[in-house]
Amino acid sequence: MRITARCLATTSLVLVTAAFASHSWAADVDATSAIDAVTVYPDGATVTRVIALDLASGDSTLVARDFPLSLDPSSLRVEGEAGAKITIGAIDARTPRAAPVNLPELEKRIEALNDQRDDLQGAIESAAARRKFAEHFAEASPVGIGEKGEARPIAEWRAAFAAVGEEIASADTASREATRKIRELDRQIAQLEVERNAKPPSKLEVRMDIAATAATKATLRVTYTVRNARWLPLYDARLDTGAKDRKPQLELVRRAEVTQSTGEDWSNVALGVSTVRLGRGGSAPELTSLVAQYPQVPKPLAGKLSESAPVRSAMAPPPAEPAQADRVQQFRFGGGTTFGELEATAEIGGFQATFKIPGRVSLGATEGAKSLRIASMTVPADLAVRAAPVADPTAFLEASFKQTDDTALLPGKVAIYRDGVFVGRGKLSASAKDDIVRLGFGADDKVRIERAVLKRNEGSAGLLVTTSKTDERSFKTTIRNGHDFPIRVAIEDQLPVSENEDIVVEMLPATTPPTASNIRDKRGVLEWSFDAKPDEVKDINFAWRVRWPKDKGMVIAPAG
Repeated sequence: MRITARCLATTSLVLVTAAFASHSWAADVDATSAIDAVTVYPDGATVTRVIALDLASGDSTLVARDFPLSLDPSSLRVEGEAGAKITIGAIDARTPRAAPVNLPELEKRIEALNDQRDDLQGAIESAAARRKFAEHFAEASPVGIGEKGEARPIAEWRAAFAAVGEEIASADTASREATRKIRELDRQIAQLEVERNAKPPSKLEVRMDIAATAATKATLRVTYTVRNARWLPLYDARLDTGAKDRKPQLELVRRAEVTQSTGEDWSNVALGVSTVRLGRGGSAPELTSLVAQYPQVPKPLAGKLSESAPVRSAMAPPPAEPAQADRVQQFRFGGGTTFGELEATAEIGGFQATFKIPGRVSLGATEGAKSLRIASMTVPADLAVRAAPVADPTAFLEASFKQTDDTALLPGKVAIYRDGVFVGRGKLSASAKDDIVRLGFGADDKVRIERAVLKRNEGSAGLLVTTSKTDERSFKTTIRNGHDFPIRVAIEDQLPVSENEDIVVEMLPATTPPTASNIRDKRGVLEWSFDAKPDEVKDINFAWRVRWPKDKGMVIAPAG
C-alpha cells in the first residue's frame, strides 16, 4: 500500500499533529538508516536515507540516531511504502543531550577513590607481611622443645599451632576483602573517567511519531539538506584539427568535481549533480530607498558614549534576527561502486538540469574531491589564429563552435588537448544554447607575427604659439601563414581612450581599417581579421595621435 499526504492542507496537518500530541506514545523504537541517494548542488546537497523496519500495530515513536549534525532540520521530509495504513505525526531532529559534567567535582571524586584504593593496597601489603611473619615464626621457633632441649607439654604445642593458624587466616581474610573493594573502586574510577573524557555527540537524533492500523513492514525515505557539499564544473576539450579530407571537430567532455565534508560517508549511493543553487534563497533582495541629503550634525548624547559601542551607518540594514528553525514539517508517505567513463543521464527542466551518474558511487567525508564524467558532445569547429602582438607576438590557435546542448555550459576550468596532446589549461565562460563558444588551443608556430614601431614622436602643436602637446605613434604588424592551407587570422591592438574632453585621441589615416572595434565590450580594443592564404604575408598598419593641453601632464595606462 502506498499512501501520500500531499493532498492534506496545512490546517489538516496541524490537526493530525495535535491529535498525536494527545496520545500516550509507546516506547521508543530504535531504527538504523542507510544513505541511498545524494543530489549535489553548487552550494549544498540533498541526502536520502532509507529506514526498513517492522512496525507494530498502534502508536510508535521511531528514533534514528545516525543522522549528521550538519543537516538543516527545516528541510526534513519523509516518504515511504507500507502494507497497512500508516499515519505520521510529528518529526523532530535534535542533538542528543549529554549529561552535564562538573569537571572539578569529578576530579575530586576520582582523587578520593584513588586515595581509598591506596589505603586498601596498603592493607593488602600489611596482611601479606603478617602472614610471612607467622610462617617464619613457625619455622624458626619449634614449640615442642624448650630452652634446654627438654620436651614441652602437648597443650603448649597446640596453643602455638592455633596462634600461627589464626594469624595466617586473619591476614588472608583481610587481603581478600581489600582486593574485592579495590575491584569495585576500579569500576567506579573507570566510569568517572569516561564521564570526564566524554566527547560531545557527533550525530543527530531524528524522532518520528507513527501510527499503524496493523502490524506491517515499512520502508521510509527521509530526505534532508546539508550545506557542506558542492560540485564544480570541469571540462576536457579535445580538438581534432582535421586534414584535407576531414574537417576540424571538437569533443567537449563535461565533468563534475564533487567534494563533501558533511561528517557522513556516502557509500555506494545513487549520485546526481544539479545546477540548482540552494544558497540564493527564493526571492530577489528587496532594496530600500536611498536619500541624498546634507550630512547631519550629530547631537551630543546625555551620557558618555562608550568607546566599545557599535556604530552603524545610516545606509546599513539593521542586524538580522536569529533565524528560527521551522518546526512545522510537511510529510509525504506512500507507497560505492567505482565506474568507468560512463555518462550521466540528464533531466533537463525549464529552469535547471540534473545529471544522474550511472551506477553507484562512494565518497567519504574526508576523501577529498572526486571527478565524474557527466556528459559529452562532438561538434564541428571553426579554426582561427588570434594574437595580440602588442603584448605577445605568439599566434594562438582558437576553435569556435556553436553550443548545441540544451543544458547551459557553466563557467569552469578546461583541460585543453590538441590532436591528442595535452597543451594546457584554460577557462570556459558561461554560455547558453546557440551561443558561440571560443577556446584557445595553444601556440601555432606555423603562423609568424612581428610588430615593429615605425614612429614615436612627442612634441607640440600650434601655428604660432604652442597650445598643446602631442604623442604620435605608428606600428606595422606583419603576419606570415606557414600552413599549406588557408586559415582565419585575427589581430588585436589597442587605441588609447580618453575620459577627459581636453585629451583628444585620433586614429591617423595611415591605419589599415580595422574590421571590429571595442571587441568583448572593451573600449579601444580593435581587431583586424582576414583569411590568410597558404604562405601569404600580410601587413597591418596602425597609427594614432593623442593631444592635450601644454600645461598639464598626460599618461597612458591600463584601465583600472
